[in-house]
Amino acid sequence: MNSNFGKIQSFFSAKRIIIPILIGLSVALFFVFKDFDIEVFKAIRFNFSFWTWIFLALVFVAIRDFAYMVRLRMLTDKKIGWLQSFQVIMLWEFASSLTPSVVGGSAIAMFIINQENISLGRSTAIVMITAIFDELFYIVTVPVFLLMAGFSNVFVKGSLSFIGMQMNVGLLFLVGYFFIVLLVLILSYGVFFRPYQMRYILVSIFSIGFLKRWKFKATRTGNEIIIASREYKDKTIFYWLKLFGITFASWTSRFLVVNCIIAAVSSNTDHILVFARQLVMWVILLISPTPGGTGIAEFFFPVFLKEFIPVGLAPALALLWRAFSYYPYIFIGIIVLPIWFRRILKKRKSEQE
Repeated sequence: MNSNFGKIQSFFSAKRIIIPILIGLSVALFFVFKDFDIEVFKAIRFNFSFWTWIFLALVFVAIRDFAYMVRLRMLTDKKIGWLQSFQVIMLWEFASSLTPSVVGGSAIAMFIINQENISLGRSTAIVMITAIFDELFYIVTVPVFLLMAGFSNVFVKGSLSFIGMQMNVGLLFLVGYFFIVLLVLILSYGVFFRPYQMRYILVSIFSIGFLKRWKFKATRTGNEIIIASREYKDKTIFYWLKLFGITFASWTSRFLVVNCIIAAVSSNTDHILVFARQLVMWVILLISPTPGGTGIAEFFFPVFLKEFIPVGLAPALALLWRAFSYYPYIFIGIIVLPIWFRRILKKRKSEQE
């Protein structure tokens, strides 16, 4: 128990916290000072409409987190209260902010949920089910918005240059999208239909010569699929539809934050296309090697969305977006972590007496 807490404390070290903040702010401020146009800024009308859109952005941030809390309580059969749910979600987001997007904070989330008197098996299942439904939202939403916005309008024309590398956004998106589809199909087949067969297939595939180095992880994933299947095998179709609805609300709110920020400074916002562009941008952020996509997000925000923003303001709005959707979870996490530690240790001490 103490060793696990020690690992968690070392994970949330000052170094891990400071580095992503410095990377993100450095990139954001570089582009702000490089492209900022004071005359365009002066032209912004800080009127009722502006503040209404900013307020709505904050509302969507709150809806996103509240929906996560509702989903967590649903997946734990309401065995944890609202305060506990808030702390778990904030620490989960905190962990995700400090790890590369491609890795995420899943391992930390499992431990945190487990400390709330939720079995390790159920904790593992919760993290896996949330991952499946998060990706399912993306799979369902992308074709809808591509049709609504027009396929040719969604992608930034030509290739993009990033730290010397040329990127074909359309190709990168398609590869990423179909990889997500394949991943969800595999996990869903295992969790909802044939968990033991899926574990056997995974272990067999990763027993092949050049794949053996990942055999342990494949075996662990197979075991987690079996655990998730056992934990939720008796749930009805209504339960899963409700869970998807909550997931839809949380992720839609996440993307609508950007729509509101842009609408605050632009009177001609194409909300469908802005939303669709974010879906494309999200694939790039998913494979980001930096903690929480920091630096990458600030760089690509103007690339994908500058045509909807007055010239010179895109980097500043990127910084505002991250101020709403990224940095708060670091600062809230710093506050919540010691409170959560004290509560869990106090609970464990009372249970031992």
